[in-house]
Amino acid sequence: MSSKFIILDRDGVINHDSDAFIKSPAEWIPIPGSLEAIARLNQAGYRVVVASNQSGIARGLFNIVTLNAIHQKLHDAAQRVGAEIDAIFFCPHAADDNCDCRKPKPGMLQEIGRRFDISLKGVPTVGDSLRDLQAGYVCGCTPYLVRTGKGERTLEKGGLPPGTTVHADLAALVEHLLRREPGAAGGASAA
Repeated sequence: MSSKFIILDRDGVINHDSDAFIKSPAEWIPIPGSLEAIARLNQAGYRVVVASNQSGIARGLFNIVTLNAIHQKLHDAAQRVGAEIDAIFFCPHAADDNCDCRKPKPGMLQEIGRRFDISLKGVPTVGDSLRDLQAGYVCGCTPYLVRTGKGERTLEKGGLPPGTTVHADLAALVEHLLRREPGAAGGASAA
C-alpha cells in the first residue's frame, strides 16, 4: 500500500503565529489539538511533511541553529502525543531574493515531490495564508484553508484557489479528511 501524504504549513497551522515571527523555541506554542490531529493522520496512514517560509533567517531575526532548535521542539512535542512528522522543508529567503522555494512559488513543494518520489496531484496542502494554497494549487495539490493563524484574514481577502475548503483548525480538517476515507464511519461531509 502506498503512503498517503499531506503537506502542512507550520506557523498558523501547527503552532500559533506571530506577526513578529517565531524567533525562538520559547515562542513556538502549538495550537491546541494540532499535534493530536497529526497523530490521527499518522494512524490513518498519512506521512506528514511541513513546508514553511522562514524569511526571518534572511532578515537576521534568527539563525539556522535557532530554527533547528524550534523544529526539535516541534518534533519532541509531536512525539509526546504519538505524532510523527516525516520532514520539515523551509525557505530561508526573503521575498526579494527571487528564489524558487518561497511560497507562493512551487519550488519547495516540487522538492518534496522529488525527495519522496511522489506525484503531488491531489495531495492535501494545508495553510492559513493565500501563498500556502497557491503553491499547492500550482502543483496539483488539493488546497485547504484553516481559520487559525492568518486564516480569517485570508478568508476575508478572498481569491482562494478553486476547490479550496475552509476548516476551523487542523483538528477539524483532519476530522473532515478521515471521514471521507474509504471505510470511514459515516460519510457526511461538513466543513
